[in-house]
This record gives sequence, structure tokens and C-alpha cells, in this order.
Amino acid sequence: MKYKLKTNDLDELIKLAQNGDMEALEEIIKRQQKTVFATLYYLNASNDEIFDLTQEVLFKVAKNIKKLKNPRTFKSWLNQIIVNQFYDSLRKKKKNDTKVFLDDENDAKNKFEVPDFASNPYQKALDKELEKVIKASIRRLPSPFRLAIVMRELQGLSYEEIAKITNSNIGTVKSRIARARLKLQEYLKPYIN
Repeated sequence: MKYKLKTNDLDELIKLAQNGDMEALEEIIKRQQKTVFATLYYLNASNDEIFDLTQEVLFKVAKNIKKLKNPRTFKSWLNQIIVNQFYDSLRKKKKNDTKVFLDDENDAKNKFEVPDFASNPYQKALDKELEKVIKASIRRLPSPFRLAIVMRELQGLSYEEIAKITNSNIGTVKSRIARARLKLQEYLKPYIN
């Protein structure tokens, strides 16, 4: 019989999982799967790989959670796993194929859907169109800018955490984020009043 977890605190769940509590580990995985998927999506993983990469990242989290020394660094640790897995997959793909393909916008079964809570159909249509434009704009960014902006704006990581994950200094991270924001403004200017 399953018991109800007594905590919603991520740090507590991590400590429980590190002590062998499989239900706590399951809860951590459940909470993080959307974040992992979204991060890989914005990093430009191809549709036919994104689900596999997500599973591989979550498997590594489950397998290595006991090695995490400080539960407070979980987000940074998780993002390091995501980034490493993503670049590992690119390296493997380059060995097998000299082309890197972007996802196919017409492939409906592997599309990433973001819930839309707009109240009227017109607003829903506008929001959906803007969402597509924003995603496309993020994907147009050069890889280092895209990685930095995704980690900062979508993952909420600090400049220090991003610098550590990307093996860059904080000044470089700030510069990449600032330049990414400027590029996004440039790309989105025709769509935003």
C-alpha cells in the first residue's frame, strides 16, 4: 500500500530519494519531466530524439541522485545533465550523419504543446501564433545565446549557475543573455506593438 508523501519541498524529496525512498524519487521525476522536455525542445533537439533524450536525462537523475552533495544545487545539477546529454547526442549524430535537422513543424505527433488559457477564440489564435513566432525566434539564435537564454528565462537559473554549467565566466554569460535578448527583440519587433 502506497503512503502519501509528507512533504512537497524539493530539498526534502531529494534527501528522501538519496536514502532510497522510491516514491520520493518518483515524485521528483514526475515534477521535472516537463522542465527537461521543454529545455531540450528549446535547445533544438529534433522531434524524433526529444522523448528519448528526456528519458535518458531522467534516468541519469534517478541513477545519480545519491551523488548530489547539496540538494539546493539540484536545478543546476539537473541542467548540467540536460546540457551534457544534448551535446552528447549532437556529437553522436555528427559521427553518424553530417547534417543536423531541425524539428519538422508538420509532424503533429511529436509537437510540444503549451497550454493556452486565453478565454476567447480570437485571443487564442493570436497567442498560438505568437507562441510559434517566439519558439522560432529562440531557435534562430546562435547556440551559445540560445542555451544561455533558455537557462536564464525558462529555467530561472542564476548567472553563476549558467556560467558553471557552460564552463564560461559570468561576464560572458551576461553578454550572451543580453545579446540574445536584443536579437529576440529584433526578431519579434514585427509581431509586437
